[in-house]
Parts: sequence; C-alpha cells; structure tokens
Amino acid sequence: MELGEFSISLAVKNLKTSQAFYEKLGFQRIDGNKEGSPMPAGQDWAILKNGHAKIGLFQGMFEGNVITFNPKDIRAIKSEAEKHGVKLELQNMFGPLTETSPAFATLKDPDGNSILIDQLPSQAK
Repeated sequence: MELGEFSISLAVKNLKTSQAFYEKLGFQRIDGNKEGSPMPAGQDWAILKNGHAKIGLFQGMFEGNVITFNPKDIRAIKSEAEKHGVKLELQNMFGPLTETSPAFATLKDPDGNSILIDQLPSQAK
C-alpha cells in the first residue's frame, strides 16, 4: 500500500507567527490559503517545505496535530486497507464525491493519534 508523500499537519494559534518561525529554519511556503479565498472566519492554512520535509500549518481547522499522507490513488488505499479490517470513509471537501474527484479520509491509530489520508485535487484522476 503506497501512502504517498508524508507530512505533519500542525494545529497553530497564529498562522503568520508560526510561518515566520519555520521560515527562520529554512522552510518556504509552497501553498496555502489565498487572500479572498472562501475560508470560514478564523481558519487559515499554509504548506511549507524544506528539502524533503513538509509541514502544514492550520489555524482554526484541527484540534491537534495530524500525521498526513498524500497518495496518488486514495481509492486503492481504501480497498487495500479494508482488506486488513481498516474502514476508510472517503469525503470530498470541494464538492460531491465521485469516482474521479479528490478525496480524503481521517482515522485514529490505537493511541488516538489522528491520521489524514488526503488525495489532493492535483492528484485526482
């Protein structure tokens, strides 16, 4: 089962402050909420990268930190995971869930750590 690119998604109190801190460590913003995007008040996000390390900063969106995987084919992961007794409920934050739409699933490991498997729109078929 190929889970794709790995990153950590951090719940932050102030996106600008956190982004400035990680930029001092050599991270560069590669994606994020754009000015005027239709995000609910108090929610904001940015993706930062330094070499192979990737960090997502999320203000007002998650209660805690989240392990994140970005696969190329989340439906294949769902099928394989369910063979091993792990049920994944796919959702699409951009509209209706279709056979080819981007999708994500969330789950918790046995210790309560949150895991996000998120097929990005650019990776959808």
